[in-house]
Amino acid sequence: MITTRRDTLTGILFVNIATFSWATNIILGRYLRAEIGPLALTATRYLVAALAFALILRNAPAAERRVGDDLKPLLAMAVTGIILFAPLLYFGLRYTTAVNSTLINGMGPLMTALFAAWLIKEPYTKLQLGGALLAMVGVVLLITGGSLQTLRETGVNPGDLVILVAAAVWGLYSVAGRRATRNRTPLSATALSIYMGLPILIVAALIEQRTVPVIYSPRLLLIILYLGVVPAALGFSLWNSGVKKLGTGGAMVFYNTLPLYGTILGSLLLGEHVGLPHLLGGTLIIGGGVVSALVGRKGRKR
Repeated sequence: MITTRRDTLTGILFVNIATFSWATNIILGRYLRAEIGPLALTATRYLVAALAFALILRNAPAAERRVGDDLKPLLAMAVTGIILFAPLLYFGLRYTTAVNSTLINGMGPLMTALFAAWLIKEPYTKLQLGGALLAMVGVVLLITGGSLQTLRETGVNPGDLVILVAAAVWGLYSVAGRRATRNRTPLSATALSIYMGLPILIVAALIEQRTVPVIYSPRLLLIILYLGVVPAALGFSLWNSGVKKLGTGGAMVFYNTLPLYGTILGSLLLGEHVGLPHLLGGTLIIGGGVVSALVGRKGRKR
């Protein structure tokens, strides 16, 4: 519940820092594509995050550090958000640009709202559906480059499709997270889901080593340390704190800054081209997401 203007401003700052850190995760995932496989990068990143969460939760109540009656939603979080989402994201980044990836990830809030309406019966209005369709037009424009002729000649970039699947998986993860946080803090749910998914990721990463060996370097180790501490541990912690101050709907409005930050960073740091299809498609994705989140928030206030 928002009680003061300061709480609101602090919440906005927190969620924006979180989305900016997640944008850097996408940029670095693209940057490292030739040095480490998606499973190895995910496993090492979450290993660092698991250690960070262990420190954060060491003085938390015992109930926050162990699984209770919410085993199923926590397992769903582990499967969707930990085991599937990040590997899909990093795999897609091997074939598409960071700019495309961050823009397509702008579908996350809309996917969440759709899955929430379907799986846990949250209200979903016609205006929200309109926002979702608007954003989907943006994704199509982005993937096709604004030219059906180009699409017929070259086909769809498989990386874009993988990122779109990853956005859908994130939606499922968010719905599972809503169920898991009914009786525990979001921080606890995030940490426990990482602990559950990490052993599977480590085994998968070891298998991946046979075909995609890691090219070790001090730079790689520093980036992995950053990805584990900042986008994973700090990013999730600040996002959860922002959600507490702004509410889910209020925070989701600012999730749509992720495509904005990712596009700017991809252009500045990786030299990726940003053309008219990116600008138009990104505007539709972000605009559709904002409409959906704002309408959903008003609906929950009634």
